[in-house]
Amino acid sequence: MEKENKNLDINSFEGRWALALKAMNGPLPEMGVTKRKAVWKKNKAVLWYYPPAEKKYRVPVFIIYSLINKPIILDLSPENSMIGSFVNEGFEVYLLDFGEPGYEDGGISISDYVSDYIQKGVRKALRHSSAKEITLYGTCLGGTLAAMYAAIAKEPVKNLILSTTPIDFSDPPGFDQWTEAIREGEVDVDEWLDAMQIVPGFLVNKGLDFVTFPIHFSHYLTLLSRVEDPNYVDKWRRIDHWTKDHIPLTGASIKQMTNDFVKKNKLVKGSIKIKNKKASLKNIKANLLVIAAENDSLVPEKMVKPIMELVSSRDKTYRLLAGGHTSFSPGTFPPFLAEWLPERSDPRK
Repeated sequence: MEKENKNLDINSFEGRWALALKAMNGPLPEMGVTKRKAVWKKNKAVLWYYPPAEKKYRVPVFIIYSLINKPIILDLSPENSMIGSFVNEGFEVYLLDFGEPGYEDGGISISDYVSDYIQKGVRKALRHSSAKEITLYGTCLGGTLAAMYAAIAKEPVKNLILSTTPIDFSDPPGFDQWTEAIREGEVDVDEWLDAMQIVPGFLVNKGLDFVTFPIHFSHYLTLLSRVEDPNYVDKWRRIDHWTKDHIPLTGASIKQMTNDFVKKNKLVKGSIKIKNKKASLKNIKANLLVIAAENDSLVPEKMVKPIMELVSSRDKTYRLLAGGHTSFSPGTFPPFLAEWLPERSDPRK
C-alpha cells in the first residue's frame, strides 16, 4: 500500500484521497502537552493546575469546559494551545475536567455540577493560589455553567469570560420540530432518561453532526485541499479526534437542560434554582467579556448576546468575531483577551 501511495500523483484525485485516508487512519499525535498537576479530585472530575514560568498576575484563570467534549481542544499541541498561551503570558491556570460519567453517575444534574464541582473547585483554586479573586473562563456549555455559578457565587469572582456560550434557549438551532414537540408536551424524555441513566458519547456525536451538517462534512474537503501540508494535516488529526471523542451525558443533566433550558428558558427568565438558590443572571456583577462567532451554527449569536442585558455588571464587553464554534483556541494569546484581561487581573509590579 505504501508503494502504491508513492506512485500516485499528488495532484490527481486518487493521489490526494490516498494521502487523506492515510492521514485519517494514521497514529494520533501527542496532545495535552502543557505541564500540569492535579490539585483536587471529586468523583470522575479533576482540577488541573498549570503553573506559569513567571507569575505576572495575582488573579488566576479558572477554565470551565463543556460537558459534551473533552477539554483537550484547549491544549492540542505546543503551537495550538489556549492553556499554553495563558501560561506563557504569566497567568496561573486551573482547568476543571469533569471526566467521563458512568451509569452510576446518572443522577448528577446541571445544578449538581455547578454547586458540587465548580463551586468547590473554585474554592480549592483560590486556596491553592492564595488569590483574593478569580477569573472564570467558560466555553460553550461550560460557559452556561460558569454563568449559573457566577449568579450564586459567594466566592470573589472578578472577571467572567463567556466564549460561544448558550444563554437564551428560546430558538435553539437544528431541532425545530423536536423543540416544539418538547414544549407542547408531545415528547417526554424523562422516563427514558431515568431508565438509561447515561446517554453514550456516540449518540451525543450523532446529534451534533446533525446540527452542524454540512459544515461537519466540509471538514474532510478541507483536508483534501491541503493534504500535502504536513503541519495542517497534523493539526487536522488532532481536531478530528477531538470532534469524534464525545463523552457521555448524565440522564439528570439532559433532563434539566430539556426542562429548564429548552422547555422553559429559565436561565433567561431568572427562575432557575441551584440548591434552593435562585440563579438570577442579574446577580452577576463581575467584569464581563462575551464572545460570539459569526459563523457558529451550533451556538449562534442570538443564543449568546442576550446575557449582556441580563447582568448587573458595569464593566461589560461584547465581541462578535469571525470564525466558527471552535475558532478561539489559538496557540498565541488572542488579541481580544490581550486587550481586555491583563488590566483586570491585578498585574504584579
